[in-house]
Amino acid sequence: MTGRQRVLAQLAHAETDSLPMMGITMMYATDQIGVPYRDYATDYRVLVEGQLKTAELFDMDHVSVISDPGREAADCGATVVYFDNQPPAIDEMNARLANKSDLVSLKMPDPLGGGRMHDRVKAAALFKEQVRQDKLIEGWVEGPCAEGADLRGINTLMMDFYDDPDFIRDLFAFNVEMALAFARAQVDAGVDIIGVGDAAASLIGPQLYEEFVFPYEQKLVDGIHAMGSRVRLHICGNITPILAKVGELGCDIVDLDSMVSVAAAREAMGPTQVLLGNMDPVAVLKNGTVEDVLKASATAHLEAGSAFILGAGCEIPRGTPKENVLALSAYARAH
Repeated sequence: MTGRQRVLAQLAHAETDSLPMMGITMMYATDQIGVPYRDYATDYRVLVEGQLKTAELFDMDHVSVISDPGREAADCGATVVYFDNQPPAIDEMNARLANKSDLVSLKMPDPLGGGRMHDRVKAAALFKEQVRQDKLIEGWVEGPCAEGADLRGINTLMMDFYDDPDFIRDLFAFNVEMALAFARAQVDAGVDIIGVGDAAASLIGPQLYEEFVFPYEQKLVDGIHAMGSRVRLHICGNITPILAKVGELGCDIVDLDSMVSVAAAREAMGPTQVLLGNMDPVAVLKNGTVEDVLKASATAHLEAGSAFILGAGCEIPRGTPKENVLALSAYARAH
């Protein structure tokens, strides 16, 4: 089986020749080709080169367009600060929507308009040309809560839930419309699955999640499915209190960070939800031994059961020993 066939079979609950492995690599991929991270985040050709090299070296089953969460915000006019060898950062002290009233006049960016979103779409198209059918191609968009934090500032957004619920709903509606347009452009370019990063959603309690975030994540998931694509939801942090609601979204893959029990997720989401994770990317994958990696892989696999894809809880960190990443793929191919 090719990596693409392997993942798609797993998502269809069909027989596979081995366990799929989909580790998130960004800075780690950059280091495999020896370029500054700024180049990776701003030039789709460099990103594609890094992803292809990393997938080849470590027998990964997918490649991804992910580099940083600032693509949509940048095209909305947010100030993004670039560094030579670390990910770009959004300047929250000068948030694009520091003034809430600016949302009314905020223009919906064109994902094919020549900005950072367009660069990602170009990466998807180049993957389609070079990968063909060998690897699953993953697109990426920001979820409603994460994008809200990017445009408004994380601390201000948290206060908005209490101070101005109607603004939150208007903001999240804008974010979902933008994400769907961005997802559509990537699907048209050739991606097989859309990753949705909604990290800020782990910072609110279950009541706020159910009332404000869940309905808009649901619209996003349903909209991507209506395009004929698949959805991988990635929420960094501890989502234990909202596992059951996340399980209702109908995502094809739900990522679990290292502080989330795989067993708890399986109990909350049922036997058919495909889970991915939850190896500690630093304590185990980067700082542990090969034996530690194999043991953690086996534990997560046992707790998840058959509906499982191997990977770390979040990005594979820069400086992770190559033998540890190879141990991930070795475990996957042996099971």
